[in-house]
Amino acid sequence: MKMKTYQAGPLEANNYLLWDEETKQAVLIDCSDFTQELEEDIKTLGLKLEYILLTHGHFDHVLGVNETAKALGAKVGGHKDDLPLLENINEFSAFVDFPQTTPPKVDFYVKDGDEIEFGKNRIKVFHTAGHTEGGICYLVNGEKLFSGDTLFRGSYGRTDLFGGNFDKIYSSINEVLFKLDDKTEVYPGHGESSTIGFEKKYNEINNR
Repeated sequence: MKMKTYQAGPLEANNYLLWDEETKQAVLIDCSDFTQELEEDIKTLGLKLEYILLTHGHFDHVLGVNETAKALGAKVGGHKDDLPLLENINEFSAFVDFPQTTPPKVDFYVKDGDEIEFGKNRIKVFHTAGHTEGGICYLVNGEKLFSGDTLFRGSYGRTDLFGGNFDKIYSSINEVLFKLDDKTEVYPGHGESSTIGFEKKYNEINNR
């Protein structure tokens, strides 16, 4: 499996393009903007973008969903508990003076325990509520965890916004994510990558 990271959108969120070299099937994890670079990479590499998978519904991770899905023919997946965030995207983006936009459309729901395949690769879905009610992490091939805004390098997602809950994010991180192998690579929605082993030792969630 190959991977490329794009930083895009008003808060420079990480978008991750993953693809199978043999079948050319690809998925995009989060879509904070429709970028020419992504579109050109898809075409140059001869990829078929099968899915856009959302880690959660905050506006800074989904602003490019509609345009990207339409241009590249991808289906959009997310957790049903974050539908209120998607449907009311303009209410929340107004807090940072972002222009009005069309709410993102979700084509299918993902839930805890689901598995999604692209080529020879398998994605396992973890429902990790706390930053939002419908927060999702995606574990690819048992090696790479795409943690959205649940787990960052050295920190964790804020819980003072709509749908946030500290007890839930504490449980999601300690009882779900920290049960993964220490060598699991962590790719968050913002900032630098990490590993589960590093976060178990140094993440500030356990200093609260």
